Amino acid sequence: MQSNFQFHQLLDYYTTADESTRLTRIESELEMLRTRDILQRFLPPAPASVLDVGGGPAVHSFWLASQQYEVHLVDIVPMHIDQARAADEKSQSKLASIGCGDACALNFVDASVDAVVMLGPLYHLTRRTDRIKALREAYRVLQPGGLLLAGAISRYIPIVKVLTRDLLNERTMAVASQTACTGQHRPDPDLDFFTTAFFHHPSGLEKEIKLVGFRRCTTLAVEGPARLLGEQFNERWAQPQTRQWILDTTRNLEADRSLLGVSGHIISVARKPA
Repeated sequence: MQSNFQFHQLLDYYTTADESTRLTRIESELEMLRTRDILQRFLPPAPASVLDVGGGPAVHSFWLASQQYEVHLVDIVPMHIDQARAADEKSQSKLASIGCGDACALNFVDASVDAVVMLGPLYHLTRRTDRIKALREAYRVLQPGGLLLAGAISRYIPIVKVLTRDLLNERTMAVASQTACTGQHRPDPDLDFFTTAFFHHPSGLEKEIKLVGFRRCTTLAVEGPARLLGEQFNERWAQPQTRQWILDTTRNLEADRSLLGVSGHIISVARKPA
């Protein structure tokens, strides 16, 4: 897992950034809808068992449970687990289990789940060895033929943000250039540039997944090129006709490899051999 310093950075970040409401904000609706579209199309049919690793305060977990999946939530941030348990008490769609845990050391037995959804951990694990550990754990707990859906952030997104929001200054340009070159994202504490993280090249994500034994790996753009709208995005998204065009176009282009790098998030879908 992360070093103690990075772990405390992670806790500090999610203490101030309320992940339980982020996906309901207008600027994040595209990410939410597209993520759920991909999950719905690729997950095995309900009531399959799904392990949501790094699922935060269970925003997607509860949605999957409402679709009749047996959902187990694991997250390393205690506040997220507290939020998920509080929400579970009020929800009609209960989660099968909720627990604090590390993606690199899952407290689940071998071959015990049908699918692993891992949308957050890989960009919070800045060392490649730790990302491989997390992917090996996903492989271990999956049944033969089980499915992995692993999310990542594109290393080119800081450049897109700098260009589309007119943030061309020495500090932001330096951060964006380093992230694009190395994948290692190290923003200044007072910049609105996320937190310490690793941002993938799409091919690098696939290589890491295949290294641990997964097969038939397909990588899809979540938001696609829509963020090139910059500060006009919210206005255009609020218009029904434009919104539908954005959704349709993003889905039509989701597998176009020449555009994967401009998507904020990408998801690789891969299968454990039967």
